[in-house]
Amino acid sequence: MHLTFDSCLIRPFAGLRPRSADAAAVAAPPYDVLSSDEARQAAAGKPLSFLHVSKAEIDLPPEVDHYAPEVYARSAMNFRRLIDDGVLCRDPRPCYYAYRLEMGEHVQTGLVAAASIAAYDSNRIRRHEFTRPDKEDDRVRQIEALNAQTGPVLLAHPDDPQAENLLAMATGQPPVADLTANDGIRHTLWLIDEDADMTRISAVFGAMPALYIADGHHRSAAASRVAAARRQQAKGGADSFLAVIFPARQMRILDYNRVVRDLNGLNVDDFLLAVGERYHVSLADGPLRPGCSGVCGMYLAGRWYRLQVRPELVPLADPVRRLDVSVLAEQILDPLLGISDLRRDTRIDFVGGMRGLGELERRVDSGEMTVAFAMYPTQMAELMAVADMGQVMPPKSTWFEPKLADGLVSLMLD
Repeated sequence: MHLTFDSCLIRPFAGLRPRSADAAAVAAPPYDVLSSDEARQAAAGKPLSFLHVSKAEIDLPPEVDHYAPEVYARSAMNFRRLIDDGVLCRDPRPCYYAYRLEMGEHVQTGLVAAASIAAYDSNRIRRHEFTRPDKEDDRVRQIEALNAQTGPVLLAHPDDPQAENLLAMATGQPPVADLTANDGIRHTLWLIDEDADMTRISAVFGAMPALYIADGHHRSAAASRVAAARRQQAKGGADSFLAVIFPARQMRILDYNRVVRDLNGLNVDDFLLAVGERYHVSLADGPLRPGCSGVCGMYLAGRWYRLQVRPELVPLADPVRRLDVSVLAEQILDPLLGISDLRRDTRIDFVGGMRGLGELERRVDSGEMTVAFAMYPTQMAELMAVADMGQVMPPKSTWFEPKLADGLVSLMLD
């Protein structure tokens, strides 16, 4: 079965994936969650690890620039070696895949598909973040070097029981990959290759009004640029990008917390007084993880405080400005602490929720930072509302867990 892709939202594809026996040895964390040093350590003694493809600088001297041409050349060489050695094999015909992530009690099951770049360009696949040109350039060079997309984009679809039922049926078969990574997250992959099943999946997903990028804005933007360049050169094969699409209701966004280096010249008492004009401030018994929107925890001078924003300060009609992270920026970070550019100001740092509130205490107690803010996680409905309005969120608004693995399925551009 080969679908035309003019108006389709997704299509099946002949994936390149590891033999079942090699899946655990190949699967790797996403390229952008490990530093080069961490990747070098993680891949030590693991010649099949996909880190040799996604972060090929680990196989070159440490002084080599990570964006140097030889890094992409080495990535292509390592990729080709995995294919030539039969570690990565291509499925004989286009198909879909079901992909389940399990992290403790949390389970989410999504569809691996080739997502339409035309739908991305027309904003039917919607984004909520700005991208950085240098990071886009890196992904463009990686895609061109490999003639493949190897890092999946994490997408969310509006709740649809039919879509979930189709995937539930697919997961009743024996999987083609089933592994538990070093971080304890279980990754399971099933093949969906019956024509009738693929036709139903294409129809159900194709009827959805929109899909939403959760994680992978640079990968999708780079794929769009590669497609545009190849159209100009009258070269085909780049009409889609590799995606895993989960029901929005199954996705898990963790808190993305803020730590600030100093109080911008204020002493602790004056700062607390100024915060109190904007938030109801009360002492907390211990580390405070907010239980609802409008509340955040603050750690300052060895004490935890509960901050509840004064409701009249929240612009409810604006899907971006009403976000907790936006309210904090507008009410405290900018006017009191003098931080107006979250992307570039070195006085602020961001701590993913996986590290826990103890990490906020550690950063402040060490003297490196002065104040920390524990945020209530942005909700999927908030993300989708921002994307539907064609707007973007503040930097570091969402931290998705669990993360997809690299290397389990790749999309070849031919």
